[in-house]
Amino acid sequence: MSIAYGHNSASGLSPVPFYRPRRLRRTPALRRLTAETRVSAANLVQPLFLREGLKEPREISSMPGVYQHTRDTLRKAAVEAVDKGVGALMLFGIPEHKDPQGSGAVDPDGILQTALRDVSEEVGDATVVIGDINLDEYTDHGHTGVLDADGDVDNDASIELYAQAALVQAEAGAQVVAPSGMMDGQVRRIREALDAAGHQSVAILGYSAKYASHYYGPFRDAVESTLTGDRKGYQQYPGNIRESLREVDLDLAEGADMVMVKPALAYLDILSMIAGHVDVPVAAYQVSGEYSMIEAAAAKGWIDRDNVIRESLTSIHRAGASQIITYWAAEFADSLDR
Repeated sequence: MSIAYGHNSASGLSPVPFYRPRRLRRTPALRRLTAETRVSAANLVQPLFLREGLKEPREISSMPGVYQHTRDTLRKAAVEAVDKGVGALMLFGIPEHKDPQGSGAVDPDGILQTALRDVSEEVGDATVVIGDINLDEYTDHGHTGVLDADGDVDNDASIELYAQAALVQAEAGAQVVAPSGMMDGQVRRIREALDAAGHQSVAILGYSAKYASHYYGPFRDAVESTLTGDRKGYQQYPGNIRESLREVDLDLAEGADMVMVKPALAYLDILSMIAGHVDVPVAAYQVSGEYSMIEAAAAKGWIDRDNVIRESLTSIHRAGASQIITYWAAEFADSLDR
């Protein structure tokens, strides 16, 4: 341990018995000056939902403060987030009608493609517009891919649909596409399709380490999921660590430009490990269950809501996330000094 020195009038410099780290914690200004980790608005990604057929925005019952939007209110929410400095918007579509093939995901006039066009027209290049690639919002069985004759998810048939979804999203204005289905080979097939169609500039954010988590429940309310059963056959087992590195390496080899860990708070060790393993941006998704637990505890008066939000986002950034997808993005950005 190094020894701090002070001034002694009789002998010049002399050992001080102990150092006082509290000196740099004494005032808010000192704490700001010496902070090692600071979340900025540009680090944040705001998820937004467009629900087909709505006349008025609808609050999601299990996610207070989060809404399924109409086209008009989606545009307003996008502008609000951009005005507050949020770094990106991640868009999700909720169709009125679902079918076994998830046809709405690949329809050029589908609800997500409508959202992408509307938001791109509204905010232009002032932010990054990200499209979610998945079939679960669009299938009547709720799985992230199409099913084979035995009722299992058909991996290879599903990634062909992902490739089609990527193309219609790129045409609609997505600057980044984010395949979240955890199908093997999904990044490679999407990259091939985008490049062949002249969309080499569209980036891919891979949901590389997406765990079969029980924190996703409120999100399934948000997208009106019809899932029965679970997704443990294709999302990662929560107890596995090395598997995440394998998935990340595969996605990068297949052409991912960024990778993601999902959920965030329960997997900070995975996030830290991956951030130290790769040389590309690493995102983390602070998922619906994390959001709703904090909101519920705050509503009971059990925690200090604003400071817990700040602490949770700081922990995710500290663990290595260069981008944080969070339902508090616009609200939190508005609280920051810019």
